[in-house]
Amino acid sequence: MRSPIQSRFEDLPAEIAIFPLPGALLLPWGRLPLNIFEPRYLAMTLDALATGRIFGMVQPDAEKSVKGAESAVYGIGCAGRIASFEETEDGRLHILLKGLARFRIAKEIEGRSGYRRVRATYDEFKDDLEAPPRFVLEREKLMGYLKPYFEAQAMSVNVEMFKGLSDASLVTSLCMVCPFDPREKQALLEARTMDDRAAALVKLLQMGVFDTGAPDGPKQ
Repeated sequence: MRSPIQSRFEDLPAEIAIFPLPGALLLPWGRLPLNIFEPRYLAMTLDALATGRIFGMVQPDAEKSVKGAESAVYGIGCAGRIASFEETEDGRLHILLKGLARFRIAKEIEGRSGYRRVRATYDEFKDDLEAPPRFVLEREKLMGYLKPYFEAQAMSVNVEMFKGLSDASLVTSLCMVCPFDPREKQALLEARTMDDRAAALVKLLQMGVFDTGAPDGPKQ
């Protein structure tokens, strides 16, 4: 089932459920497929479907987590709207989450049905709801690093499918798809501008190639 509704700034909830999932990055205008099976997150998803379809993706912060306690999370996440969902015969939910806007966690509040909730502020990220701005992208350089990067990560990815994307879609998709570690994913999320995010992405791709000893230099 699909929802055509586009969120406005005033629609963003002041209190929002969060889904801490290492390496699962959601960015504004991105699309993140999720397979929901854990009972508390099934409850979270069903609650979201009943009340605006929005919840937040956050990265756990391993450096601040304490054994035996709920995992610490980074202070900035991204709110997403459930754009489509499908229930499987074994009770799982396949959903597609559309990135809306980043938020800063003001305070963690009482959870519900086992999942966590926070009070969120969006003011500093209000522009996330607008169409992606024009920015400078070293597109040829970025595309040149893709094949050796995916080879270095032992990932079978058809690089050709990225060539027809707009600059904004290309950067957003690669930031979300590439297996960067949670700290790197968080840095991409928190990038102040699209120029900053694009530059950080190119640097991470380059590092991913060189750090694994793959042949240096871009390839087309």
